[in-house]
Amino acid sequence: MRYRSKIIALQSYSIFAKILCMTQKIDPNTSSKYNRTTSGECNQTIEKMFQVGTHLGYSQTRRHPSVIPYILTTKNKTDIINLEKTILLLDKVTQFVKKAREEGKQIIFVGTKPEAKMVIKNAAIELGMPYVIERWIGGSITNWSEIKKRIEKLIDLKDKKQKGELEKYTKKERLMIDREIDKLEKYFGGMVNMKKVPDIMFVIDSKHEAIAIKEAKRNRVPVISLSSTDCNIREIDYPIVGNDNARSSIQYFVDEIAKAYKM
Repeated sequence: MRYRSKIIALQSYSIFAKILCMTQKIDPNTSSKYNRTTSGECNQTIEKMFQVGTHLGYSQTRRHPSVIPYILTTKNKTDIINLEKTILLLDKVTQFVKKAREEGKQIIFVGTKPEAKMVIKNAAIELGMPYVIERWIGGSITNWSEIKKRIEKLIDLKDKKQKGELEKYTKKERLMIDREIDKLEKYFGGMVNMKKVPDIMFVIDSKHEAIAIKEAKRNRVPVISLSSTDCNIREIDYPIVGNDNARSSIQYFVDEIAKAYKM
């Protein structure tokens, strides 16, 4: 019964926000600032974003002051994100990503939340980019020289295993080596194609990935982030204010980033 009530409540948020947002007069100057050339195109994009729940923020009590300009309204104590403004943020990000592609820059994809893991992994593999979907290991950027050694060790052990060079060890020793490979693969497997500190970092949920972002900022690595209403977007170079907790919403924004890089 509670689950059904929650579903009905979420649907009412969507309808209420949609009526408010779609009936607003979209400024032609803002809609054409980046990629969206007409208000009709903006409305079509908003429609798609509504379908995957990108407009749903967290409760008002969890709201961070930095996102106040991006909140359309609050319904039953839940913040509804202004998707017209989110579109402008997203377009700014995609322009930045397209330029990064032209300059051959590398983006590391970071998403350790359960909802984000496979979405991030699949997109990164498709683009040939490094990724982190397990716990961020401290020093992955700030202590790159040591992290690089672990990655090289992983590559070396996997290569030796494939060539059968580990057969000279006892069964117990091979078991220990396999465990080491599994552990290295878990935390560094997504970084094997990272030969240097990445040029850009893209994260899902800047609050959840605070350690990774802190390292990126220390090394002056620009950060792109999908951040919901509980995040401090002042810390992010290229924020996208949207639902960072639903897989469908995460998939939408990750697809947009990937598409921009491939163009």
